[in-house]
Amino acid sequence: MRDLDKALADIIAIRSQLAAGTAFRGYGPATMAATAAVALATASIQQIVLRDPTAEPLTFLLGWAAAACLSLTMIWIEMRARSRRHHSGLADAMIHQAVEQFLPAGIAGVLLAVLLWKFAPEALWMLPGLWQILTSLGVFASVRSLPRTVALAGAFYFLAGFAVLLLGSVTHSLSPWTMGLPFAVGQALMAGILYFATGDSDVED
Repeated sequence: MRDLDKALADIIAIRSQLAAGTAFRGYGPATMAATAAVALATASIQQIVLRDPTAEPLTFLLGWAAAACLSLTMIWIEMRARSRRHHSGLADAMIHQAVEQFLPAGIAGVLLAVLLWKFAPEALWMLPGLWQILTSLGVFASVRSLPRTVALAGAFYFLAGFAVLLLGSVTHSLSPWTMGLPFAVGQALMAGILYFATGDSDVED
């Protein structure tokens, strides 16, 4: 039994090493472009529905939480399909690696939103910029398994986050467009980078 356990552990370690050295092709350009459309649609709806987003921070946050969940669901569905097609037996290891790379930034974004909402609501105007900076860190963490040009999208999110913080420091107010525009441009940039790097555009070849 010990030999069997050791053999299984060795196989898992080998698969993990192979996954770490393989370019991940689970992200599709079409879905990234779709998430850009989700960001624009969410900003447009909030612009119409919310008279004063700063006075309704919970509605503002829930709207973007719903947009994030929808985008992540689309990415997850396509990621599983593409990984099984492109990575075959390594699919599960590759997906695990991709999630592991982005997970810390995602968890930090959720906890930061809850913390500000509960204990420092007067600082919620900072959240869009902070989310963009955290997104940039998630993108940079994923660069080692994606086309290196994806770092351009990470750099965009990083600069956009600080620009949004600078603009927000003047009014200390929430705006749907300080979320919608940066994420729409950033995701569209990701879609373009992935398309030119891989030549793939959708789940189906």
